[in-house]
Amino acid sequence: MLGSQRSRRKVTTVLAGLGLLVTGAALQVSTSATPAHAATPHRILFDDGHAEEAGNADWIISTSKPDPLSQDSSPSSETDWTGGLSSWGVALQKTGDYSLKTATSALTYGGSAATDLSNFDTLVLPEPNTLFTTAEKTAIMNFVKNGGGLFMVSDHTGADRNNDGYDAVEIFNDLMTNNSVDPTDPFGFSVDTLSISSGYPAAISDSSDPVLHGSFGTVTKSLIASGTTATLKPADHSSVKGLLYRSGYSGNTGAFFATSTFGSGRVAFWGDSSPIDDGTGQSGNTLYDGWNDTGATNAALALNATEWLSGASGSGGGDDGGTDCTDTQLLGNAGFESGATTWSATSGVITNSSGESARTGSYYAWLGGNGTAGTETLSQSVTIPSGCSATLGLYLHIDTAETTTSTAYDTLQVQVLNGSGTVLGTLASYSNLNAASGYTQRSLSLSGYAGQTVTLRFTSTEGSKLQTSFVIDDTALDVT
Repeated sequence: MLGSQRSRRKVTTVLAGLGLLVTGAALQVSTSATPAHAATPHRILFDDGHAEEAGNADWIISTSKPDPLSQDSSPSSETDWTGGLSSWGVALQKTGDYSLKTATSALTYGGSAATDLSNFDTLVLPEPNTLFTTAEKTAIMNFVKNGGGLFMVSDHTGADRNNDGYDAVEIFNDLMTNNSVDPTDPFGFSVDTLSISSGYPAAISDSSDPVLHGSFGTVTKSLIASGTTATLKPADHSSVKGLLYRSGYSGNTGAFFATSTFGSGRVAFWGDSSPIDDGTGQSGNTLYDGWNDTGATNAALALNATEWLSGASGSGGGDDGGTDCTDTQLLGNAGFESGATTWSATSGVITNSSGESARTGSYYAWLGGNGTAGTETLSQSVTIPSGCSATLGLYLHIDTAETTTSTAYDTLQVQVLNGSGTVLGTLASYSNLNAASGYTQRSLSLSGYAGQTVTLRFTSTEGSKLQTSFVIDDTALDVT
């Protein structure tokens, strides 16, 4: 209400805000590291810490871990390394442009371990069969958000190889919907709970797509031998794109292979592990050669996708520090509808209180409005790709009980900080003098911070008497 003093926020909102202060501090540590994008080699980490060898699965590039070169330092054929994915690994190794490692323990990001995600360009998850921990999900999501590539290879629903109650379908959906970074459909798709017995999904017609037409060949078809598909949700994320579809499907349903982006990173999804199985591996496993299936082009699909995920080809790729100027939106929980997640904020700032109104949805950010001297903040760390244009958009409503037409007693500053908390610049300042009914759209340039990981921070400062409320909703940090 115009001119009113801020009412006490709901207890549940305050508690959520207090929780955010704790998790937000942890995120500040983990998001300070960014995936380094070396010119060459491109660094790929294959996961083997989540039961990827359970049952008949043998989803490893080599039994030598973490370094497959310890088994054979100059492999020329798939049998020089032992594993169901050895063809994939050997093909990359032979180019001389890739450095490959295998992770056998918990995934981390921003730590000191040799297999920490900050040391890699792409993470391959070949049909994981155990849930990722809360910390691992935070690590994976921040890795991608800050420029890493994520390759998600699923299998059909019910493929619980270690009998722990979870299959890859459930594990991937849990990663996307139950994480502390952005649980609001961050990649724009969900994995279908299906078991499709067989088929040869066909590629769409797009001669410019770097995954379908990459340096490893042209992709025409893939293979389903008990697999699943994904449902695409472009309304949630406009960059999601289906590349190969189950027969009879197109558009947003039946996508067997799909790509997307998140923050500064890239994502690929494949609905079956059969296409990456090369039929070789450790004794005792029943394996099939989907990699070389003559009715499909699975090798080209796997290798082109790895190349694209690593920033080695395609729009914005190459050896320029991980530049990706594909149109995308970088902020997590941009409309605040997930409540006190992703953002770091003063307790109660992200709220659904009836004291003010959201522009859309139920939640919004309310800074100030207390009528007493104090400061409140709202912030989020982002990595802006180098060479790109970046624009912060937001809707701002300001109401005040101040009557002056000349003195800015209460202010809101929009600032950019580095990882040490030093203010790099002030994008805009607003005050009680800018009060007006309704929301006003604001647009601020961050292009000058391209190539950096920065913290975007809103800070309200009130004087000691009359209230001014700064209400924010529907933010977006668009990169082009």
